[in-house]
Amino acid sequence: MYLVCADEMRQMDRTTIESFGIPGRVLMESAGRSATGWLLETIPGALEKRIAVIAGRGNNGGDGFVVARYLAQRGAEVTVFLLAETDKVNGDAKANLDLLTALNVPVICIPDEKSFARKKNVLSHQHLFIDALLGTGLKFEVKGLFAKAIDFMNRSGRPVFAVDIPSGLDSDTGQPRGACVKATATATFGFAKPGQLLFPGAMFTGRLGVVDIGIPPFVASEADPRRWLLTPAMAAGYLRPRLPDAHKGSAGHLLAVAGSAGKTGAAAMVGIAAMRSGAGLVTLAVPAGINAIVESLATEVMTLPVGNADCRMFDKPCIDPILGQTPGKKALAIGPGMGTGPAARTLLRALMEKSDAPMVIDADGLTCLADDPDMLSFGRDRAVLTPHPGEMARLCRMTTEQVQNDRIRCAQDFARVHHVHLVLKGAGTVVAHPDGTVFVNRTGNPGMASGGMGDVLTGVIAGLICQGYDTGIASRLGVFLHGLAGDIAVKETGETGLMASDVSSALPRALRTLESNTHDRFVDCFPTQIKLA
Repeated sequence: MYLVCADEMRQMDRTTIESFGIPGRVLMESAGRSATGWLLETIPGALEKRIAVIAGRGNNGGDGFVVARYLAQRGAEVTVFLLAETDKVNGDAKANLDLLTALNVPVICIPDEKSFARKKNVLSHQHLFIDALLGTGLKFEVKGLFAKAIDFMNRSGRPVFAVDIPSGLDSDTGQPRGACVKATATATFGFAKPGQLLFPGAMFTGRLGVVDIGIPPFVASEADPRRWLLTPAMAAGYLRPRLPDAHKGSAGHLLAVAGSAGKTGAAAMVGIAAMRSGAGLVTLAVPAGINAIVESLATEVMTLPVGNADCRMFDKPCIDPILGQTPGKKALAIGPGMGTGPAARTLLRALMEKSDAPMVIDADGLTCLADDPDMLSFGRDRAVLTPHPGEMARLCRMTTEQVQNDRIRCAQDFARVHHVHLVLKGAGTVVAHPDGTVFVNRTGNPGMASGGMGDVLTGVIAGLICQGYDTGIASRLGVFLHGLAGDIAVKETGETGLMASDVSSALPRALRTLESNTHDRFVDCFPTQIKLA
């Protein structure tokens, strides 16, 4: 499913009107009619409620006027509260406002904050609010009259239905721009917008319906959107069945470089997750002093103890034995629990420079990269980096807040510049590729906010690469499977107390779920339900 930013949506509308010949008023009519259908599906008993359409003077208000007309024609008691003077409404919106007058739908003008204060009593008697104030092209912080109206709707305790996007939400980033409507449900036009799926935007969007307004498919393809929603059908399509004569050698051999004193679990979880996701063989390279512990934690994997018997973290003598094990390996997993000292950085540089195998780099490996970013030049097109927002901030030399304020652009720019596959973890994980394409994942749940989850993800992606999956596909499929396994596990444990080992154990069920096409039963997509309405 495409995720379309504001500029792309504007281009598609313009092409549909100017090149394909569908008038803007027809698009507005289709938008209002389809939005009405989603409203009636998501707001129980809407036609029996006293409904207020809170509208601006632009095209978003025009869409709201169409919704008001369809509801009135169905017998609903509808009042339009226009936050402008009627003579400020132009074009297609004006034509639809005039139709309301012909149908005797009340239109109350509220051009300023004093007028709004006088109308609060009338507004307080409404049972349902339809937000048609501001559309996807928002360019300013919402203040003044519009902020007063938004705050009133949010505090009313009544359901709020957003037309196209909650007013005040940045459609590209998911960040509120000043005051922002917190909708019960939203009908968005043509295509989902990135800001409706990223957090915190998903919490403002409510149940999301993607409604058709008549934009021809070729118009969307010509716009060449570079952002996608990772869907269950897409993930299922990536899966390849195992051949009848498959053996452990054909499923690939992973070398994982991980672990140190106090972080033996990180190494074990990488190895176990790789096996759970289908890798044929896994060798864990660990400091010799912790080998016995790792062996006891991960019995199905092989270990390569390096350094002297007392070595409890990677040091210089560990480097050559590990390099000697890289030939013939289908993938490398580097970083979880490996430490961040000079020897660890030297080891990472040597692996990136001298091994041709695809590699997944996480945790301490990312910290080493941030300390020596020149190493990134050795990972062109074959390295997968899996940072959480804090690690991403260190890699980009910015703050965590800056990363979170525009997750897609941050990941996209980094992947393009450094020619790596970038998995920016978090609620709504972003997977960015060197060619500029970006995928947003919606599997997973808040229970996965606990230690070790990233180690499991590293193992999953590396295990898929071992089996011959393209590095980019392995990144996307691995992220989806990891979240799906979390969604399956949480049904048994609940969110509080969900552990990384629970998710790892659920990986085979996640794979089976995708293979059997029963994935829709397990994917709750955070608090926002997405539907092609």
